[in-house]
Amino acid sequence: MTNVVLVGTLDTKGVEYGWLRERLLRAGVEVVLVDTGIMGEPRVAADVSRAAVARAAGTELSLLRTAADRGAAVTTMARGAEATLLRLHAEGRLHGVLAIGGSGGTSIATRAMRALPLGVPKLMVSSMASGDTAPYVGSSDITMMYSVVDIAGINSVSEPILANAVAAIAGMAGSFARTSAERPPRLGAGPRPLVAASMAGVTTSGVDAARERLTELGYEVLVFHVSGTGGRTLETLAAQGIFAGVLDLTLSELADDLCGGILTAGPDRLSAAGRAGVPQVVSLGALDMVKFGPLESLPQRVLDRGVHVHNPSITVIRTSEAECAELGRRVAVKLRAATGPTAVCVPLRGLSTLGAPGGPYHDPRADRALFSALREGLRGSAARLYDYDTHINDPAFGRAAADRLHALIGAVSAAA
Repeated sequence: MTNVVLVGTLDTKGVEYGWLRERLLRAGVEVVLVDTGIMGEPRVAADVSRAAVARAAGTELSLLRTAADRGAAVTTMARGAEATLLRLHAEGRLHGVLAIGGSGGTSIATRAMRALPLGVPKLMVSSMASGDTAPYVGSSDITMMYSVVDIAGINSVSEPILANAVAAIAGMAGSFARTSAERPPRLGAGPRPLVAASMAGVTTSGVDAARERLTELGYEVLVFHVSGTGGRTLETLAAQGIFAGVLDLTLSELADDLCGGILTAGPDRLSAAGRAGVPQVVSLGALDMVKFGPLESLPQRVLDRGVHVHNPSITVIRTSEAECAELGRRVAVKLRAATGPTAVCVPLRGLSTLGAPGGPYHDPRADRALFSALREGLRGSAARLYDYDTHINDPAFGRAAADRLHALIGAVSAAA
């Protein structure tokens, strides 16, 4: 049977969850209803009670009801929901999860969803889904659906939206249930070793060449878009040890972190593979730019900095000589701390399509500041640095970087 778990606050959304359960049962799907409410009485019977969810978080419901800090109580129930979903998944009783809610219900349900493995269907219908969903989705594969109206009864607007959600999760969960036996038990356990690669639109040609070469060599390559979330996801998965190697050719998120751009992945970017001892080949792709929002949102302080409209949503500026030098130092600090084999491939003729000779961001002086600071920072370290008289998007550069990573992975395997 296909099993869908519904998780939500049955004191405030009980009527709606009862409607969802009835529709799913009509579709031939088994349902497990998990109650994450705290204060009011549930308006529909749950299969997993709120008291059981609280106990899964290591506490009692009575203590949460009398807690002075409502936020802490909600966080505790989210932790209990997470433990509950993981248990149901381990028991084979979860082929998909569906939740509905506002800000509180969304934060509880999506925390629980984020704990589930990638590939398990996760659908959140939320009044928060048309804004910044990054805090809810994180580095998971949650699907967010905007509820249009608040989740407050079944009406002429909410009914077709919730009916679509039921159809979506029933279809996804059914497919997952049918094919789950064919999947590896965990990510990275398939027949081909996994390699992570980082890419932006301005480094696509070089990374594509590297990806094709690694595929020829027998790897499965997962490419992460350096959009902030993409870099954080790469770091999260690298920390879990699922990658045989990391080909981190595009580091623009570090420039955004330094200069206040909108696509930063945080200060820990370029750290996880090194801490985990994973073989890595790193380059400096797109460190010649910082990404901001639409042109009209650009800060006054950068209007004279080589502004380039990448698309209607993204405007970029050129990193300065001083910023490039600081980026070189920061990359060196991170790579000096790596516990696994590390190589840096430096494309001397440009770091992006914009930075190619003749391009608007071609600035050899700023690039030299980056290279010099990196070279000085790595002096005496175990990381090896290799110069290439090519542009980063030269296919020969991508293939050479791939071959270096293959050699590092092979050396580690031979020594094991």
